[in-house]
Amino acid sequence: MSLLRTLPLLVLVALLAACAGKPARDAAPPVATVVTPTDTTATPDAAQAAADVSADVPAATADTSSDAVAQAGNGDASSTDVAPTAAEDDFAALYGGQVATANGDADAGAPPAYDPWEKYNRGVHRFNNAVDRGVARPLATAYTRAVPQFARTGVTNFFSNLRSPLTMVNQLLQGHADDAWDTLGRFLMNSTFGIGGLFDPASKAMVPKRSEDFGQTLGAWGWRQSRYVELPFFGPRTVRDVLGLAGDMPLSPVRTIEMDKVRIGLQGLQLVDVRAQLLSIDSLRDSAVDEYSLTRDAWLQRRSYQIEKDLRRDGKHDDDDPSPIPVDAMPMPDWGN
Repeated sequence: MSLLRTLPLLVLVALLAACAGKPARDAAPPVATVVTPTDTTATPDAAQAAADVSADVPAATADTSSDAVAQAGNGDASSTDVAPTAAEDDFAALYGGQVATANGDADAGAPPAYDPWEKYNRGVHRFNNAVDRGVARPLATAYTRAVPQFARTGVTNFFSNLRSPLTMVNQLLQGHADDAWDTLGRFLMNSTFGIGGLFDPASKAMVPKRSEDFGQTLGAWGWRQSRYVELPFFGPRTVRDVLGLAGDMPLSPVRTIEMDKVRIGLQGLQLVDVRAQLLSIDSLRDSAVDEYSLTRDAWLQRRSYQIEKDLRRDGKHDDDDPSPIPVDAMPMPDWGN
């Protein structure tokens, strides 16, 4: 009787063991065949071991791949570094952005706009725009319509020639004696053969034309970044350029004229001439979404570009005048009296 009672229990235990072992044996072959090939003669236990190893492989591969990506992001850049060309430096200085240097660092050719006084500057900008649209632009438009092109060119040449001593002194302060020699030659040639600077024979003689002021000199001495400020009537400047005005004033030939009517008349003519040269960009300013930001960024980028050229001694091309409103064009009190 005991045997008859024990036999069904043994059969039940055997069936439960068979059911428990069947899923593991059925699941092992698909994983093994998809990931890694296995030997067809392998035992079920060997196939199960192969499946366990294959299941661990993807995780290890993922870890290795993530490590490779991190290494690529933080890896040595020496294999891909290329020294920037002069054209890339010029582009970065003129239009902003950064150019990678040969050692992998980023050289900020034109620093971002540093404008902590923006609220004040925008107020002054609105005032300057009102004066410009109400007075300066109509006068410049009438000037271009009434005065022939050759006469306007003569006026521009005349005032550009008067700024030659200012440029020459700042070139000497920057240590560019050869550039100062060229500027002296231009001044003497245009003042004599050019009839007081009305004509420009020095350009026909291929003597380089460059413009420098004390603000650029301070930049070349190391004052690279300076906060933006807009002055009434004078327009865009930086704090560095405002201090530079103090160094430019004593070198202004127009300001040394003692007769008020003659001095103010020449300064007024120069203001109209400068504004007439800017008429071509009025459509761009009027169509800008934020005309203040356009003016500020263009000014800062241009000044940064000029200082970069001074530091690189890039004198292959002629420079245009550095300031929208030259110091000798604005009537100011004579501090000497």
